[in-house]
Amino acid sequence: MDYNFSDIEKKWQKYWSENQIFKVDIDKTKKKFYVLDMFPYPSGAGLHVGHPLGYIASDIYSRFKRLQNFNVLHPMGYDAFGLPAEQYAIQTGQHPAITTEINIKRYREQLDKIGFSYDWSREFKTCDSDYYKWTQWVFILMFKHYFNKNTQKAESIKNLIKDFENNGNLKINAATSDKTEKFSAISWNKKTEKEKQKILLNYRIAYIDNTTVNWCQKLGTVLANDEVKDGLSVRGGFPVIQKQMKQWLLRISAYSERLLKGLEKIEWTNSLKEIQKNWIGKSEGAEVFFKIKNFDEKILIFTTRVDTLFGATFMVLSPENEIVKKITKKENKARIDNYIEETKKRTERERIADAKKISGEFTGSYAINPFTKKEIPIWISDYVLSSYGTGAIMSVPAHDSRDYAFAKHFNIPIIEVISGGDISKESYDAKEGILINSGFLNGLNVKDAISLINEKIEKNGIGKRKINFRLRDAIFSRQRYWGEPFPVYFKDKLPYVFDEKELPLKLPKIDKFLPTEDGSPPLGRAKNWKTKENYQMELSTMPGFAGSSAYYLRYMDAKNNKELVSKEANEYWQDVDLYIGGTEHATGHLVYSRFWNKFLYDLGLVCKDEPFKKLVNQGMIQGRSNFVYRIKNENKFVSYNLRKNYETSKIHVDVNFVENDILDIKKFKNWQKEFKNSEFILENGNYICGWAIEKMSKSMFNVVNPDDIIEKYGADTLRLYEMFLGPLEQSKPWNTNGIEGVHKFLRKTWRLFHNEKNEFFLKKQKANLKELKILHKTINKIKTDIENFSFNTSVSAFMICVNELHNLKCNKFEILEKLIILLSPFAPHISEELWNLLGNNCSISYAKFPKFEEKYLKEDKIIYPVSFNGKMRFKMEIDANFDKKQMEKIILENEKSKKWLNNKKPKKIIIVPKRIINIVI
Repeated sequence: MDYNFSDIEKKWQKYWSENQIFKVDIDKTKKKFYVLDMFPYPSGAGLHVGHPLGYIASDIYSRFKRLQNFNVLHPMGYDAFGLPAEQYAIQTGQHPAITTEINIKRYREQLDKIGFSYDWSREFKTCDSDYYKWTQWVFILMFKHYFNKNTQKAESIKNLIKDFENNGNLKINAATSDKTEKFSAISWNKKTEKEKQKILLNYRIAYIDNTTVNWCQKLGTVLANDEVKDGLSVRGGFPVIQKQMKQWLLRISAYSERLLKGLEKIEWTNSLKEIQKNWIGKSEGAEVFFKIKNFDEKILIFTTRVDTLFGATFMVLSPENEIVKKITKKENKARIDNYIEETKKRTERERIADAKKISGEFTGSYAINPFTKKEIPIWISDYVLSSYGTGAIMSVPAHDSRDYAFAKHFNIPIIEVISGGDISKESYDAKEGILINSGFLNGLNVKDAISLINEKIEKNGIGKRKINFRLRDAIFSRQRYWGEPFPVYFKDKLPYVFDEKELPLKLPKIDKFLPTEDGSPPLGRAKNWKTKENYQMELSTMPGFAGSSAYYLRYMDAKNNKELVSKEANEYWQDVDLYIGGTEHATGHLVYSRFWNKFLYDLGLVCKDEPFKKLVNQGMIQGRSNFVYRIKNENKFVSYNLRKNYETSKIHVDVNFVENDILDIKKFKNWQKEFKNSEFILENGNYICGWAIEKMSKSMFNVVNPDDIIEKYGADTLRLYEMFLGPLEQSKPWNTNGIEGVHKFLRKTWRLFHNEKNEFFLKKQKANLKELKILHKTINKIKTDIENFSFNTSVSAFMICVNELHNLKCNKFEILEKLIILLSPFAPHISEELWNLLGNNCSISYAKFPKFEEKYLKEDKIIYPVSFNGKMRFKMEIDANFDKKQMEKIILENEKSKKWLNNKKPKKIIIVPKRIINIVI
């Protein structure tokens, strides 16, 4: 019987599906283990070989934990709302739901071919109304709650209203918008319903307000920062500008401290934790008011370096700061307006990243330094952000590198106030040294100066100590159709939420997927998009991250139509034990879902404060692109090593026409019309292509379809090879040159179970010590590697094991039964087939992971290198149980030792057990 991988894989995939082998329920007799992949957005292109990398890793771990008798939850679904499907709908008129369904069908077929052990009974897509009903439900809860800073948790808005009725908000310590007014109980009770609702919006966790957004006119929607690059939309390459718009927001900033502290409880990489810490951006400092010459207004700044206040020689405002237009002098207005317009074309992320670019404009007005009383010029520059701090900074060029570069560029005075550096060359940014040129602070060290000046600031009533966070409230609305509808209607232009019993609020039918003629979002095209009382419903939809913020909870209880997740299911599954996905989600999904979970935890709806216990980031499988070289102004292509003799242009070529960098000229000619009559200058009869490592992308024609690899080599080969390419967390190029070796390994494994006639044949003889040693060495290695996610070295260990067993001609049941269980997480199809041939009627998934027995690895003999005066002369096998005296005796009696001693008595014999022997003469 030959290894017919195609038939074997189809057979076992069918068996797993029909028998629901991986379907899991609550089983309190077993420990739970929840393994989750970051679920995919189903694009029209389907999967390429880079996509399954993390899925294969999580599947190996899931199968491993099942073998250890854990009750493993390993689900899969689809993040189905998104801009690509909507753009396709705009171009073709096809409803995004149809496009999404087609794409999901394609994804599912591809995933099934790879042999994943998903519990498909829990499958859902975020565009299912049965699913997004719960997203809408959580939004309503957020609207009905505020964040109490005293208790550091979300509490009902009803409690807040009671406090207002009894005491006003004078003693309320809650997360709120900066513009919130102070009022007494009497004042509150006199307010109208509309006035009260306006105030409550400043406290709600889900609220609506004016905010700066990335607006793409061509797409007709707001974009997230990661959907914009170099001032253009990633999707379509359309211009994006910064614009003030009324948007829904989530008060995630209220959870900043808890999000920081939560990082201490979870097993994430230090690098990923650092990314989140920087994104949350905790800063301890003070807010200080600066007066403006000839104006009543003041500028409020936040600084972490109050000790340098005497060195503030200018101020910089963000271009969006509302005060800019008020204080700009007439003669400076044109330049200021132009600068503001240019800034709108750049996202905040781009402005932060572009540290080397120095630009700005002078408003013509001056502020008064509150300590030196000197007039200092007020500038605007895009390196100051309206979303961080107060949108204004005091600039101390002597002690801040960016301020230093700005001052040098615009010839602004630089005053040293902390000794220790050479400000003629660069700024001195260190938080250590002695204060100079600083009045009453002179002679103090930095720490003492900070303490003293903070006291002065508060005593003089010009500011106060404050902790600030960089994390901004999350913009939670998009002006597009294909997203979750908001369960919101407007009464007197103020938002109210639907009753929870009215959920789900489903997407309506519309004639086109474009914004309306008056610029309203596409839902403005819906007929009767109003309540029964004729109130207008929200026209925006929720953003992409809405559906992925609690999907891990829904998997715990996916068919429950009464709750997001039942108490029983949540208390059993609790949290995700292992989460695998890319680092690109570090500041998006991974922050939002942690916030979402903490909010639900506050309400007692989930039992764990953190959703993801352990997180592993897989690297990227990069594409290996190929190029052909076209001679300028000709339809002739020159081979790679001859190209320097011609003036050429480099063109990407489909990698599926190339093998070992040799172009299949026939396929290339049939690829595109313009190449049909092309001529080729060859070397040694072949056209050699150039190559480069790039992102795997359709535009670079370097996409490799896993279906093609599976058809040629099988899914087990694909799974093993993706792991064999290198460490899971590292990026590595796809290269099929080594895949044959992995496929041959599986064939060799198959032959271990078959005789010369290719008949299945195993001996029931007892294994010898050599065979047991090979097996238990492999058991120990595989277990350790899987637990450390070192899957690449596991594949190597399997190859070594199979080679060694082949050399021993081992075909004993006692050895091979355990070997195939070890292999099953990596190559499940061949393992199931061989397990079945061994006489087992159940899936190998129900087997037990082999127990490692260290006794089989103990050496009877040890081979020692024997050196004389540090030079190794020969090797010698010595009984492992000998003590030092016995070893010295046998060494000195050895004929080879006698030769090198040459009748001399050794001065010393150095023995390092199990390592070396050195004889000093």
